[in-house]
Amino acid sequence: MKTTAVLMAAGLGTRMKSATPKVLHSLLGRPLISYAIQTVTQASGSKPVVIVGHGAAQVQQAIGESALTSVQEPQLGTGHAVQQVEALLRGKTDLVLIMAADMPLLSLRTLESLIELQQANPGPLSLLTLIAQAPRGFGRIVRDGSGKVAAIVEEAAATQDQLAIRELNAGIYCVRADWLWPALQRIPLSAKGEYYLTDLVGIAVSDGSAVQAAVSTDDQELIGINTRVHLAEAEAILRYRINEAWMLAGVTILDPASTYIEADVRIGQDTVIWPNTHLQAGSEIGAGCVIGPNAILRSTRVGDHCKVFASVLEEAVLENGVDIGPFSHLRKGAYLSSGVHIGNFGEIKNSTLAPGVKMGHFSYIGDATIGEAVNIGAGTITCNFGVDKKKRKTEIGRGAFIGSDTMLVAPVKIGENAVTGSGAVVTKDVPPGTVVVGVPARELKKLEESK
Repeated sequence: MKTTAVLMAAGLGTRMKSATPKVLHSLLGRPLISYAIQTVTQASGSKPVVIVGHGAAQVQQAIGESALTSVQEPQLGTGHAVQQVEALLRGKTDLVLIMAADMPLLSLRTLESLIELQQANPGPLSLLTLIAQAPRGFGRIVRDGSGKVAAIVEEAAATQDQLAIRELNAGIYCVRADWLWPALQRIPLSAKGEYYLTDLVGIAVSDGSAVQAAVSTDDQELIGINTRVHLAEAEAILRYRINEAWMLAGVTILDPASTYIEADVRIGQDTVIWPNTHLQAGSEIGAGCVIGPNAILRSTRVGDHCKVFASVLEEAVLENGVDIGPFSHLRKGAYLSSGVHIGNFGEIKNSTLAPGVKMGHFSYIGDATIGEAVNIGAGTITCNFGVDKKKRKTEIGRGAFIGSDTMLVAPVKIGENAVTGSGAVVTKDVPPGTVVVGVPARELKKLEESK
């Protein structure tokens, strides 16, 4: 039986108190809605439909090709929301899996169990319920004398006896499609002027049909995000899950409570992650590395056996055996080949450093190509930004030695095995094997001859 998921993401999300649509708030580096899209796609085996409303254009842009969308306008409740997808799905699916788009912790297995339950259900509807002591505003599941699901009562309308019920409606349904479309037309208008999807249970029961319930006791995975407090709560749970999974896969995390690893990061075996390290936005770490403490990596690829200590790396690439830090900054386009050493307070941007380059401390390399085994002295700067606001290239040949406090005024080329003296300001190309000193830098031999 073909199953198609419908995710509801049209609400205002007013409790977030934000100009950003609720489902686009970031959760460990990804939009909140992306977690639900990924899980329902795996569970159903087909592309879901997302019902959008508030901030529709932003949500559609963020979703891209991962889901179809349907616009709910005006927004007249959850029942009305699902009505909007009938034209897309009628006659094209057997079961419709319906849930809110703000439930990032829901497991694949839980959804698969609900779908399997409905596939075996002679009635039109199955739902997911939760046994929990903290009701969190969920509606209550009312059962009849034989234990069958009879109704869902919203918390605001519940009696004192009903409020004591600890079986809660998780708001996740699997419904037979041929029954769903006409049943949606039978949902009564509420006192608030909205159509509630929960009324489908009462409609099915009144028809004498069986409503099945898949019962969960895991209140963590059924957390919905309505406030920033909920968002932080979900992030803490997700961080624990991710860190635990990496430790079980052979990564040492010395202090999981202070380690932030986003969902799309990859880490090799026997890597050690020290406290207060942040691995973000699709970074990849090789095997046998030591990262941190106090390291931040964003969209950075790190080879095997590298060390990154108290430094920030953004959109950079490190080959094997590179060590960095403390207090260095690699910016977009930094490419460090095998065996490169970067010490403290170094900054590299849009530059390639060949194998064996050493850059000890207090230096800036931008828009440059550095040859093998070059030594870059403390305080070296590539002056790559001209008065015309254009960037210019610096090239340093293999085996060159750049003395401390050298200013390389681009565009400029330093030849192989050339040497610049301390404090030199190099404004012209330096031939291979040449020593230059002074301001502006001149060949040392010519300086000696002038004496």
